[in-house]
Amino acid sequence: MSILSVEPVPKFGEVSPPRTQGVKMHRRTLLIVDDEEGPRKSLRVIFKDDYNLLMAHDGESALQLAREHTIDAAVLDIRMEGMNGVDLLNELKKIDSGIEIIMLTAYETIETIRQALRYGACDYLNKPFDITQIRAAVENAMERRGLHIEIQSNNGKLDELQHELQNQHLQEEIVRSRGDIYASVIHDINGPLTIIMGFIQIINRRIGDTHHVDGESLDLVKDRLGRINRQVNNCIEISRRYLSFLRQESGERSSVAVNQVLSDLGELLRVHPSVKKNKLSVHPLEADVVVGVNGVDFIQILLNLSINALQSTDSPHDVEITGAFQEQALDLKMLQDAVGCRVINCGGFKNSDRLLAVAVRDSGPGIPEESLDKLFEAYFTTKAEGQGTGLGLSIVKRLIFEAKGLLHLQSAPGQGTTFTLYLPATGVK
Repeated sequence: MSILSVEPVPKFGEVSPPRTQGVKMHRRTLLIVDDEEGPRKSLRVIFKDDYNLLMAHDGESALQLAREHTIDAAVLDIRMEGMNGVDLLNELKKIDSGIEIIMLTAYETIETIRQALRYGACDYLNKPFDITQIRAAVENAMERRGLHIEIQSNNGKLDELQHELQNQHLQEEIVRSRGDIYASVIHDINGPLTIIMGFIQIINRRIGDTHHVDGESLDLVKDRLGRINRQVNNCIEISRRYLSFLRQESGERSSVAVNQVLSDLGELLRVHPSVKKNKLSVHPLEADVVVGVNGVDFIQILLNLSINALQSTDSPHDVEITGAFQEQALDLKMLQDAVGCRVINCGGFKNSDRLLAVAVRDSGPGIPEESLDKLFEAYFTTKAEGQGTGLGLSIVKRLIFEAKGLLHLQSAPGQGTTFTLYLPATGVK
C-alpha cells in the first residue's frame, strides 16, 4: 500500500497541495521509500514545506507511484523487506532515467555503495541521518534534476529544429545557393561546438573516473553544464535565424547589454583552441551600453573577428578587445577606403550621436594590401589549404549589414591589424 503525504494531515492516495492557494507554484516531487514508519514520518516533517511528497513503504508501491507521477528525486532505504533499495533504484531508473536518487543505509558496505553508484545513485547517507546533510543532499539532487530536464528540453528543441530544416522547402533561387547557406550554418555553429568541446574536456579532466562528485568539483561541473547549455541555445538561435533568412522573414529587433556580451566573449575565447600561446585581453566598458542588435549576431561578429585575429599568425602574439561609448556621430568623410584601410557598409550605416565602438586588435603580421579587397569575399582565405573556410569575414559582413553597423579595417605589414565595429547605441545602463 502506498502513502502520499498531504497537508495538513497525510492521507492515502492523495498528493500534497501547494501551501498558497490561488498562486501558481512549481514544486518538485520527492519520493520517500522506507519500510519503517519512523524515518518516513521524520522525512515528511523535514520536507513537507519544500516539495510535493510521495510516501511508500515498499518497492512495489514505489514503482506504482513512479508510473503514475513525475518524480524528480527519491530517498530510498537500502534494506527493506521484499525488494531492496538497490533493486528499486535500478527499476526506478528504467521508468525515468533522470530521477535523482539518494540512498539511506544503517548497514553500510563498500559493495552495496558501489552497486548503488553504478546504477546511478547521486548520493548516499547513513542512518540516523543529520537534518542538514539530508537537506543538502536533496537540494543538490533537485538541482541535478533541473539540469537534466533543461538539457532534455534543449535536445528536444534541436530535434524539432533538425526536423524543420529537413522539411523546409526552399524557393528555387535560394536552392541554387544552398551550398553557401549550408556552409555558413556549419561555420557559425562550429564556434559554439568547439567551445562546448572545451568545456566537456574541462569536466572530464576534473571528474575523471570518479563515481562521486561533490564540493568544488560539483560546483565546477554545474557551472560548465550551464555554459554548455547556453552554447546549445546559441546553436539553436543561429539555426533559427538562418531559417528566417531562407524564408525571407524579417529578423526580430532586439537589444543587448554590451558588457555581458564582452564577458561571454572572454569566457568563450579562453577555452578556444586558437588561444594557445597567445595573450588575450578583453576589456569591458567603464559604463555599460545597450545596442539595438540581436545578441547572438553580435557575439558571432566578435567571435569571428577575434578568432581571425588569434589565427593571424602561428607565432605568439597579442589580441586585445576593447569597447568605448561615444556621444557624437562619425565623420564618414574621414572613413574612406585607402592604403591599409577598408570600410564596410558606409552607405547602410545608421550613424547617430550615440555610438558603440568595439575594437579587435592584434599584433600579428598585418594584411597585405593585395588581400584587403578580397578579404570579405566568401571562401577567400590566406591560410594554408584545409586550415580555413574563408567564410568568417563574409558572415561578419552580412551580419553588419543586417545590424546597420559599420566596420573599419586598418592594417599594415609588420604592424598588426585593427577591426573597429560601430553600432548605434540605444542607451547607457
